[in-house]
Amino acid sequence: MPQLLKRMFYSTNVNTPCAFLQLSINAFDYNCHVDLIKLLRQEGKLHRLRKARQKMSELFPLTEEIWLDWLKDEIRLTEDESDREKVYELFKRAVKDYVCPEIWLEYVQYSIGGMGAQGGIERVRSIFERALTAVGLHMTKGASIWEAYREFEILLNAQLERIHTLFRRQLAVPLMDMEGTYAEYSDWADDGVPEMVTRQYRRALQQLEKGKPFEEALLVSEPPKLAEYQAYIDFEMKEGDPARVQIIFERALAENCLVPDLWIKYTTYLDRQLKIRDLVLSAHERAVRNCPWTMGLWKSYLLALERHGADHQTVTDVFEKALNAGFIQATDYVEIWQSFLDYLRRRVDFKWSRELDELRAAFARSLDYLKQDVEERFSESGDLSCTIMQIWARIEALHCKNMQKARELWDSIMTKGNAKHANMWLEYYNLERSYGDASHCRKALHRAVQCTSDYPEHVCDVLLNFERVEGSLEDWDAAVQKTETKINRVNEQRVAEKEALQARQEEEKVEHRRKAKADKKGQKKSQKVNRTGDKRKADDEYEEEWGEDAELPSKRLRGEDDFGSTATEELMETESGLFGRRAPPRKTEPPGFRKNQRGSSEAPQQPQDVSKEQRIDENCVFVSNLAFNLDDPEGKLRALFQGCGTVQQVRPVFSMNGVFRGYCYVQFEDRLAVPEALKLDRKEVDGRPMYVSPCVDKNKNPDFKVFKYKTAMEKHKIFISGLPYTCTKETLEDLCKQHGTVKAIRLVTNRSGKPKGLAYVEYENEAQASQAVLKMDGSMLENFTLSVAISNPPSRKMEDKGVPSRLLGAAMPRQPQGARGKGRTQISLLPRSLYRQSTPDAKAENGTISAPHTTETDGVHGGPGTTSPDTQSKSLSNEDFARMLLKK
Repeated sequence: MPQLLKRMFYSTNVNTPCAFLQLSINAFDYNCHVDLIKLLRQEGKLHRLRKARQKMSELFPLTEEIWLDWLKDEIRLTEDESDREKVYELFKRAVKDYVCPEIWLEYVQYSIGGMGAQGGIERVRSIFERALTAVGLHMTKGASIWEAYREFEILLNAQLERIHTLFRRQLAVPLMDMEGTYAEYSDWADDGVPEMVTRQYRRALQQLEKGKPFEEALLVSEPPKLAEYQAYIDFEMKEGDPARVQIIFERALAENCLVPDLWIKYTTYLDRQLKIRDLVLSAHERAVRNCPWTMGLWKSYLLALERHGADHQTVTDVFEKALNAGFIQATDYVEIWQSFLDYLRRRVDFKWSRELDELRAAFARSLDYLKQDVEERFSESGDLSCTIMQIWARIEALHCKNMQKARELWDSIMTKGNAKHANMWLEYYNLERSYGDASHCRKALHRAVQCTSDYPEHVCDVLLNFERVEGSLEDWDAAVQKTETKINRVNEQRVAEKEALQARQEEEKVEHRRKAKADKKGQKKSQKVNRTGDKRKADDEYEEEWGEDAELPSKRLRGEDDFGSTATEELMETESGLFGRRAPPRKTEPPGFRKNQRGSSEAPQQPQDVSKEQRIDENCVFVSNLAFNLDDPEGKLRALFQGCGTVQQVRPVFSMNGVFRGYCYVQFEDRLAVPEALKLDRKEVDGRPMYVSPCVDKNKNPDFKVFKYKTAMEKHKIFISGLPYTCTKETLEDLCKQHGTVKAIRLVTNRSGKPKGLAYVEYENEAQASQAVLKMDGSMLENFTLSVAISNPPSRKMEDKGVPSRLLGAAMPRQPQGARGKGRTQISLLPRSLYRQSTPDAKAENGTISAPHTTETDGVHGGPGTTSPDTQSKSLSNEDFARMLLKK
């Protein structure tokens, strides 16, 4: 072997020393066996190669490729007749692993080479017959064995009847290219093809046509072709020919030897249909060799051995191999022990002690094995309910009449953590009831009442019913007192556990709110830092643009010029009418002031604004319910609405602090884009439903409402409260779809996108919604108790119209009431002087007509509300008032 190749094998860890080392650690490493055989064959170390193949064949069934290489190497080394016998034995082993037409063909060809020996011809014919039985029904490769057999007989100048028989047998089997065989037979037979052979040929041809689609599917599919083989097997099982079912199973297993379910299906078919001892046991043996980790195959193997009368030592050896197979879970060891113990129990003649002693020793060994070996490997015995000990106790009580041993076993069962389970105590009680006495039954029930924690009410009922039938008055009183004490204690524990659960849920909710508040605070803080940096950057750019003598933006906002005079007011529209609220007016310097002050020919920069004429309501939509922390709202919404039409402008609305307020306006160039944009209503954007509505000026249409909330009961929809804040839409859908077809799910969130623990689930019909309410109301989800009801939204009260207020005699209208029946504020924000009543109309009072109030300024009458002296009424004196009073 070249040194370069050696270095390659050493670097890839597949060299011979490394392979031996790995196999010394894990002898069941299949790939390492294969790599070792390839290396030894390349190096020409035939003696070590033979040992490596022998070791691998003892542990695993070998593939067709490995067997053919091994057989060819051994045939090449054959020198005398004794060596030929070794090769024959090797062929016998090879054909047992899998049904392979190539190996059988090699087998018969090798046997033809030895037909010169004594009895050689009969030996060749025997091997041919075995080959026909094994693979003669193979639809695509079986014809090669038939043709080789005929050629062998023709070569021997055998009797014509023997050749006729081979033709007739082959034409009765559906094989590929059987038309050519029929034509060959027609030419070869002098008297023509018999009618019976023709009928058999046509029947086989019909079967071939039925099987051709499955053969073609196998031909075009990729390995391992499991689905195609399954369909083929189902077809043959419906046809009902056991021989053809067997051959298709064998073909499938040759390519899917590591599929336990396929072996189970095959062995089950053989156990129930063919029931041929050698065939059944051979299949079971090959199954456990291919899939030793599957406990079910070992269990079926033990039953098959017992069913076909295998000797006790053989069954025991197979069981010991099963214990060393390396099952993947602890319960597998419990089941295999149960199967072996069942076998031993069926062997016992309880009149004789030898088999019984062996059974008891096996029970004791099984308990030690589960406690030591299995528990050490899996950290559990796999037999939590102590099933093996229960079976042992029942055997002792039923067959051996040894209740003392049975009670000892049950005491051991209860000490292994089973005393809190009611079903374990009731099982023991039934054993005592069947084979014991009333005293031990009462004792068992009293202990059950004291120890049971899962279903104490049931155990208490069993005790009271037992005393009704068996006990005295004293026994009854003791039972009643014991059960009442137990039930009261259990109820107190349940109440305490429920309160503890509720307290824990409240703590989790508080902790969740605290975390959410802290996250929101940190988010606001980071946004504030970002805005501060942006503001400083903008100020620097402004000063750099206008020079050092330019006034600061804050000074421009105050509207003061360099001489301290106030500039003319310029109303800056920000989010007014179509685009939101109008900001307070700010004062700026008069036009041309900057030019006069600096002597520059440049005109001052005017703030960019979109004129009101450009904002057309019919071309706009109002978008709301967006997340406050939405990144780049303008860019995202522009991309989102681009498919509806050409977007002219996107105006997100920000607060005075620069925080996005969760809504914006989108204006299109064409009003035909608005209906398309409205179709995006309720579309999710960053986990929140986006509300899209027509853009309407509320000043012109104050009663316009966009969102119409249903106030009637929605019988096909349910309302769920009490959800954990971590609940996702997928989790809720998995929970709800068990009760019907879920059409829509909406998790209720606040404006910031945080969940509120509420949800609406819409079903296909009312019956499914009602079923969901019955099943889910009061159920638990992540330690949270759910409250589920049919959706019945509360009616929304219309805002009350303002009514005149009599407070201080004011004529101002009362504040409109909010949704809860109260005004937005309880404090008047207007000076009291503005609430004075207007001057009442003139009326007759005290016998005179009072004129409107006159205003006199510096002795000159004039202005609104003044009267001339000629039209002014004469005032009444005190004497006039006295006379009027005396008259009355």
